[in-house]
Amino acid sequence: MDLERIRNNTAGMILQYSIPAIIAMVLTSLITVVDGYFIGNYVGEQGIAAVNLGLPVIYLFLSVGLMVSVGGVAIAGMALGAGDMEACGQVFRQTIVTTVVAAVMTGLLVALFFEPVLDVLGAKGLVREYFRTYYGILLLELVVMVVNSSFGMFIRGEGDPQYYMKVNVVSVLTNIALDYIFAAVLRGGIAGIASASLISALVSLGLILYFFLRKAKVYRLGRFSFSLDVLRRTLFNGSSEFIGEMSTGIAMFAYNYVIMRRIGVSGVTAFTIVGYVSYVFGMIVVGFGQGASPLVSFSYGAGEHGLAGRLRRRTNGMVCAIGAAVFVVMGLLSEWYSGLFVKNDAIRGMVQSGMMIFMVSFFFSGINAVTSFYFTSIGKSLESAVISLSRGLVVLLACIFVLPAYLGMTGVWLAAPVTEFVTICISGMLVRRDLNIDI
Repeated sequence: MDLERIRNNTAGMILQYSIPAIIAMVLTSLITVVDGYFIGNYVGEQGIAAVNLGLPVIYLFLSVGLMVSVGGVAIAGMALGAGDMEACGQVFRQTIVTTVVAAVMTGLLVALFFEPVLDVLGAKGLVREYFRTYYGILLLELVVMVVNSSFGMFIRGEGDPQYYMKVNVVSVLTNIALDYIFAAVLRGGIAGIASASLISALVSLGLILYFFLRKAKVYRLGRFSFSLDVLRRTLFNGSSEFIGEMSTGIAMFAYNYVIMRRIGVSGVTAFTIVGYVSYVFGMIVVGFGQGASPLVSFSYGAGEHGLAGRLRRRTNGMVCAIGAAVFVVMGLLSEWYSGLFVKNDAIRGMVQSGMMIFMVSFFFSGINAVTSFYFTSIGKSLESAVISLSRGLVVLLACIFVLPAYLGMTGVWLAAPVTEFVTICISGMLVRRDLNIDI
């Protein structure tokens, strides 16, 4: 990295690092959307609902993986900015090992609580059966996914984000091809669709290991000396990402709990279909955050605090503009979009009306997420945690339980926009107070 290049071409550097990350994240999210398409057309709406009921499981894995990975890559990035190559490599190797151990332990823990979770949600019949089958296989895929994501952050930190983008292209194409073969040709049902995800993740892992064995120059695999201090700093620095993703998982559980009891399976199916759009947009935002984070950490570690703040402001402007564009495009395509997944007119009507309300949150959510990434990148995990707690737990949970009680399904759709609006006010106050710069 070159400070002069970052200073003279801030927007260009953000895009250079973020676009490959965005493509990688969008391609990753498209796997979920493609799975939804094949489940909706070859399994049925109960299959879509079953997959959505298990989304908190995915967010649990993401929370653990991001806590270790984002925390570790920020520490390594600041060491790289300071010119300490030895510390940089040690942090990388310890972070990867920690990620593997944490992912495996998370998988074992989740497997123990399948049945109690299904009982609490009130899942019965085909929905319960599909949940067991799909997530019984997907637990293995999620372990691999977390490890792949951790490696991917260091590939970007290495300065070769295009390689990880190519890995994700291969993964998505493999997953789509296998989804078609297993679901449409072999009629393997929901088990075949989950198996396709697992195989594509393993293909990605192979390509990633090749990079670190043959191509990496900064972050190299090998022995390391375990440091309790590095582990403590890693977990503390990544705690806001853990809180953010874990809060999202808790919120998804709350959404499912409320919708199942007030509307039923059809409501969960409609919410899932709208959620695919939110998931893809969220991955775009995460791509911007992951792409800009190494630049922010490097600039801040080199003492260029003002430059780090300028990177945040430019990134916020970009994600806000993209949120507005998604709102307009999906508003025009909502009828066509809903028909991709289900033929049920009642569910399609819920999707079309709910999407326009829910997507108002896109005007604020990207700024909140990028600001949280920024605080983590400069080692201010408390501020990042406050943002994550607001948008992912405290305010959101209050909206989920209160608004639907008075407004039904409309209240479900309104929960996200209200939450993100409150949070952006909090984000603005934190930026002014702690960084003393204009937003």
